Amino acid sequence: MKKVVLLVSISMSMFASDKFSYRKYLHVKNFYQELTPQAFKIATKYHLPPAAVLAISGLESGYGSGYVSRITGNVMSLGAFASDHELPPLFLPWCDTHSKMLIDPREIKKHPKKNLHYKKRDKSLKRDYRPAFIAGTCDNLEYFKYHPKEKANAEYRCLEDFATRWITKSSNKKVFANARVWLDQQIEKNGEKTLFEESTNEEFIKMIGGRPESFNYRKEWPKKALQIMKKAGLVELCQEMYLKKKSFIQSWNQKK
Repeated sequence: MKKVVLLVSISMSMFASDKFSYRKYLHVKNFYQELTPQAFKIATKYHLPPAAVLAISGLESGYGSGYVSRITGNVMSLGAFASDHELPPLFLPWCDTHSKMLIDPREIKKHPKKNLHYKKRDKSLKRDYRPAFIAGTCDNLEYFKYHPKEKANAEYRCLEDFATRWITKSSNKKVFANARVWLDQQIEKNGEKTLFEESTNEEFIKMIGGRPESFNYRKEWPKKALQIMKKAGLVELCQEMYLKKKSFIQSWNQKK
């Protein structure tokens, strides 16, 4: 009997860890620990499903590791409007040692030239959320690395743009306008708590992507966003933090 109980216990433990398998990665944890409070502010102010916002941000930015995200604070890879600063063409080194694009001159100097392979990056067409004195330029690409408060502010502005410039009834993109109308209907019917339900977050992701004239036209895009949402346990994270008032660490380490 003891062996059976032990095996069941081990199996349940493995299931619990496998269910939210992305939580074992430190870079995923760090990304969401920083961004989740921002997503809550946006979700409650503009009535968006926070787990979906977090999943999309993780997908679009590579959990904050993509060079566009690191430079601009644009975690959702939002395109620039006519009046916005865009990230210009860049000539950056790829580092074999760390398997990433380097943007910090101080870090670049630490590596042997043989380990660096420079690549031209075309104009990204993405909005640059750096301060006005450097936004849209090739200067101070590493700015947010040394200014965390400004980085957090830039990421918040990015999420706010998503809420106020994209997911709106006045959007010229039908999928965005329809998504806003649908969310308003769900809130009117079920209250704000619906924003924290898995079905709402899942449907929202499916509504705005995977088709022409949407957030991302690729059919695989909604599947990837949903995979992140489920394997990082983002719905459960938001429920634990917002509804049960637990800290990020308590919620992230919660066994399911």
